[in-house]
Amino acid sequence: NLSLLRPTDVTGFVRRHAASIKSKRVQLMTTALRSFLSWARYRGDVSIDLAACVPSVANWSLSTVPRALPRGQSERVLTSCNRKTAVGRRDFAILLLLARLGLRASEVVRLTLGDLDWQAGLITVRGKGGRHCKLPLPRDVGEAIADYLRNARPPAAHRNVFLRGRAPITGFHGSQAIACVVRQGLARAGIDSPRKGAHQFRNTLASEMLRQGASLSEIGELLRHRSPQTTSIYAKVDLASLRALALPWPESAR
Repeated sequence: NLSLLRPTDVTGFVRRHAASIKSKRVQLMTTALRSFLSWARYRGDVSIDLAACVPSVANWSLSTVPRALPRGQSERVLTSCNRKTAVGRRDFAILLLLARLGLRASEVVRLTLGDLDWQAGLITVRGKGGRHCKLPLPRDVGEAIADYLRNARPPAAHRNVFLRGRAPITGFHGSQAIACVVRQGLARAGIDSPRKGAHQFRNTLASEMLRQGASLSEIGELLRHRSPQTTSIYAKVDLASLRALALPWPESAR
């Protein structure tokens, strides 16, 4: 019965759900809730303006800290692959692309045989917004892909580099397939990561490059960021540099 709703019910609903979902989804939820409550008042189901009681949700740009795997754990995931099996060879090549080149899951899905230039040692990445970018193909990544293509990839007319291991033999249908490869790798390695998706390998690569002295512009070039502001979020994980910039507490400054 909507007539029994009170402002505290509305704010309590938002607070309960906002604690467990991302800020962008919270914003969508509150926008939909305001529209619904305005419609309910228009119909006469509620007598007060409950839409005005829906709290606003802050969504500051680049407010989060990139979630990266602790040092050494990405290598544990790689070594967990059983490279004696066809699926293990495929997953090893996929995980290497994530760990060494920071590819997005969608970019791995879209890779085709024509994107591999073996003579030049380059790989063409089909990124966001239809952008194509050529990257150097690291030796270990190239060897893993070649091993999969020669010894494990099912015979098929599909041009996708990576194919499903079971019938129907086709390319992956979406990024969730790559996320599944990551989840299984984390489980095999015994890593209980709060994030199970492929993007954490991208964050891990950027964080490790920063620790080894790479500049933000170099990281942005590898990750193919359009804006330097997008790359600047990784400065938050360079704790050594941040400590040097931090002002001392009054007690230590005396």
